[in-house]
Amino acid sequence: MLFALFIVPLNFALALWMALLVNKAGRGTAFFRTALFIPSAVSYVAASLIWRVSLFSGTPFGLANHVLGLFGAHPIAWIGTASPPWYWLVLVTARLWLQAGFYMIIFLAGLQEIPKSLYEAAAVDGASGGWAVLRHITLPQLRATSVSVLLLNLIAAFQAFDEFYNILGGGGASSGNIGLARPPLVYLFSLAFSSQDFGRGAAGGFILTALIVAVTLIQGRVFGFGGSEK
Repeated sequence: MLFALFIVPLNFALALWMALLVNKAGRGTAFFRTALFIPSAVSYVAASLIWRVSLFSGTPFGLANHVLGLFGAHPIAWIGTASPPWYWLVLVTARLWLQAGFYMIIFLAGLQEIPKSLYEAAAVDGASGGWAVLRHITLPQLRATSVSVLLLNLIAAFQAFDEFYNILGGGGASSGNIGLARPPLVYLFSLAFSSQDFGRGAAGGFILTALIVAVTLIQGRVFGFGGSEK
């Protein structure tokens, strides 16, 4: 739940912001769309290892600590301590880098379906750009797209596994840190394969599926997913 609380709004806002920028890029739209989507094709395992070993390694030679050292700050054990919980920064940034480009493509498809005549009419009325156009034209027209992105984001948050297991539960110094943040799939994996309790692990998988379906249906009802556009 904590991970979903962090990642869903951040992923939504970042993907929408990137889509708005790319949509206005003109001739560079194809280039920026491809460049920002490429991280979505990277293996979660590979990205998690890069985040743990290179970017947030906890040593003075890690990229994050090297940048901090340039300002005279001491190295931080990013995934080694529970207080302060810096490991959340590592987990969230890894997921943002991996998924924001995918949701950007969904938003970009929705933006390209908005009739240009709406923006032309807004310009005639004096609202040529800025927050007014975004609030009264762009966001209402992206209602169905936004609900889809929220649903996919929430489902993906509850299905998180690779970055938690490989960043907090990998080998070496971080192998004992998996208890700092353990989502359902990591717990069920440990229950089934480490404790050899396959029955409870399988039962937990069915329960998690039921919870995801229930939350998805409730969220869809709240946001009116599938309803007619107005």
